[in-house]
Formats: sequence, C-alpha cells, structure tokens
Amino acid sequence: MSVNAYIKLVPASEKQSITVEEVKDLLLYYKTITSKTGEQLSWGYSEAAFPYTIEEGDESEGNWFYLKGTDPKKNRYILIGVGTENREEIDSESQRNESSYIQVSLTEISTHGDKGKANEYCKFLATKLKGELHLFNGRVMYYYPKK
Repeated sequence: MSVNAYIKLVPASEKQSITVEEVKDLLLYYKTITSKTGEQLSWGYSEAAFPYTIEEGDESEGNWFYLKGTDPKKNRYILIGVGTENREEIDSESQRNESSYIQVSLTEISTHGDKGKANEYCKFLATKLKGELHLFNGRVMYYYPKK
C-alpha cells in the first residue's frame, strides 16, 4: 500500500497553479544549492542530499514523474505528480474554485531512506511555494503567511 503527502497551494501561496516542469525545476534548484553547500564544505553533499535521477515514464502524459534512487539499497523510488481539486471558499456567497496540489507518493518498495528524503523535499517545496503541507502521517504544516 502506498502512502501520500500533499503540498496544497492556497490563496496565500506564491502561485495558484503549478506544472510538472516547475516542480522539476524546483528540485533541480534544490540539487544546485546543495551542491554549492558541498563545495563550500569540500564534501560531496549533493550526492547525499539528492541521491536520485529525475525520470518520466511514457504513460505519465506530463502529469507525473519519478525519482529513481542511484543506490537501490538505500533509495528506490519517489513518485511526484500535480493535480487540481475543488475548494469551497466561504465569502458572501459560496463558490467553488480549483486549487492545485503536488502529490508525493511512496510505493510498496520504497525504503525508509525514500520516506526521509520525500519529507525533506516536501518541506522544501512547501517553503518555496508557501503552501500547506499534508505529511505522510496525516499532520499538516502551514508555510504560508497567516492574516
């Protein structure tokens, strides 16, 4: 059975919608900044911080991709996709709006290392996008400014 975490984009977020390519760009940015940290420390930190390759399957149709671990003993797969859901806002009149989210899934063959890295990447994405993070354990973390 797989488990899921969600980064939901709320009205206070940096963006109101997101694409798979933008998520890939954010992960590549994460890889870049961790490699610069490694250079400053004279240590190969980028391999430890991002031990995956970004791959897209033929059947994904541009809606999802997966991170494939470079060391199968430690890391295997993390699936990442984007989607939209209907959100009901309470105003003077009730209206339905669409909100975007990023779904991060762990498969049955994912390791504990995958779960740790997925949590780390979810927190990074939620921080950059100022979203609402629904973790694998059901808890919610808010990264957007409160009014």
